[in-house]
Amino acid sequence: MENIEINTEYIQLGQFLKLANILESGGMVKVFLQETGVLVNGEVENRRGRKLYPGDIVEVEDVGAFTVTQLD
Repeated sequence: MENIEINTEYIQLGQFLKLANILESGGMVKVFLQETGVLVNGEVENRRGRKLYPGDIVEVEDVGAFTVTQLD
């Protein structure tokens, strides 16, 4: 599991997927989430505006699992 650090209170799922270098653009994120979705804390999620907080776990099929962590 890879840690992805943020320096804000939360990050939106679409921004997170770009920050983690899983997808390159907002358009790709939108299509990917509509067609595939990801798991956030074990639940299927397809909203790119979903707020992720430190401690949340994002699982992307065929890519891996990522934990949101707070930059100190």
